[in-house]
Amino acid sequence: MNKVLALSERSVPRYTSYPTAPHFSASIGPRTYATWLDALPEAATLSIYIHVPFCTELCRYCGCTTKAVRRQPPVDAYAELLHAEIGLLGAAIRARRIVHLHWGGGTPSILGAKHLVALVERLTTTFDLAPLREHAIELDPRRLDAAFASTLARIGVTRASLGVQDFSPHVQQAIGRLQPFAQVEQAVAALRATGIANINIDLMYGLPRQTVGDVIRSAELAASLKPARLAVFGYAHVPWLKPHQRLIDEATLPGAGERMAQMHAAAATLEECGYVPIGLDHFASPDDDLWGAARTGRLHRNFQGYTTDPADALIGLGASSIGRLPQGYVQNAPDIGAYARAIEAAQFATTRGCELSGEDRLRARIIERLMCDLAVDLDREVGAARRNAAQVRATHFQAVLLGDEKPPVDFTDEVAALDKLSGMGIVQRDDRRIYVTEAGRPFVRLIAAAFDAYLPKDQKRHSGAV
Repeated sequence: MNKVLALSERSVPRYTSYPTAPHFSASIGPRTYATWLDALPEAATLSIYIHVPFCTELCRYCGCTTKAVRRQPPVDAYAELLHAEIGLLGAAIRARRIVHLHWGGGTPSILGAKHLVALVERLTTTFDLAPLREHAIELDPRRLDAAFASTLARIGVTRASLGVQDFSPHVQQAIGRLQPFAQVEQAVAALRATGIANINIDLMYGLPRQTVGDVIRSAELAASLKPARLAVFGYAHVPWLKPHQRLIDEATLPGAGERMAQMHAAAATLEECGYVPIGLDHFASPDDDLWGAARTGRLHRNFQGYTTDPADALIGLGASSIGRLPQGYVQNAPDIGAYARAIEAAQFATTRGCELSGEDRLRARIIERLMCDLAVDLDREVGAARRNAAQVRATHFQAVLLGDEKPPVDFTDEVAALDKLSGMGIVQRDDRRIYVTEAGRPFVRLIAAAFDAYLPKDQKRHSGAV
């Protein structure tokens, strides 16, 4: 195996946060979360993520926190818990302006029209949705018809993300998700008929029995639906974390070389169809605001992937959801039972989190810029951190934004580690300015990992770099 293929198999995080979730600790609980919420000023903007941990059936490739449920009572009970959690949040926070709302899962549509309408009404009476810039929902095309699409439009949804993965029947059979192209085409038409024009499509490579030809065909078919954005994720086979993935025959999974070929084929196909690459694994229409953000340095990365979300705080609702506040990260209990017991006791369900140090913030900023811009100026970032640490802290909100006053690290060792990669053509350096080459784009997680102070203790928990 050549050196580049060997790199592709190294285990590194996806960097939707830093520090990453495995480094959250139980020292952050409901009281800390309440204190952090109280510190947000009234003018702060909010992004709300609502996690719905249910599907009608579990796909074999899935890495999400979800479970199969085919009875209505658990769904009804969960909707009531979300209502109660919104009430708890409304009583604990002064900020009211929601600029981004995202439903994820699982399959959020399993809530049904009645619960979705009621929950949006609860949010509307508790918070101010007038500044809302985007209202997005993740959907299973197999569970979408014209009537439900009309409901989504009625509650103000502006963007829908459709899970496709692959259109080839033999691949769909291997992953336990049968979904003909015509079904996806009908779902897209139903959404557009209601005025929901911003459509995302998710594809995957590295799936069992998948070939380069399958990936090319799926990318072409997906592009023919003219979505605003596409994401092409590499399948992460982690049966030690997701036991249901053991249903996949590992002998049918493509090797490192085949995965790399599939990834390149998908990217080339989508670019030929007129889409521009964004960061690691997203593609956007040139008139989509994700591309505008990428061109102007305003692109961000969070637990939903690449985003234009500008909010001061991300609030997670529902079991397992993760939030980000200026002080750090918080996560609700992943177990639905534990989540329910906390909410029913009128307490936040926070079970772990991470308070950010000044060094954490600096490293997080460097990693995010690499993931989003494929470049970073270390001296500029270190200088900005030093200037911030020297500012007079007039309010508590400023204090938690600035972090501690410990002088930033100079990253000498990190730069030396990157120099070892430069000979492979995946990264270039102009003094302390770092640039990811086009050939290095698939390896940007590996490049970002050079700045991860936690990773050496935790490399076995993550998926391969490509």
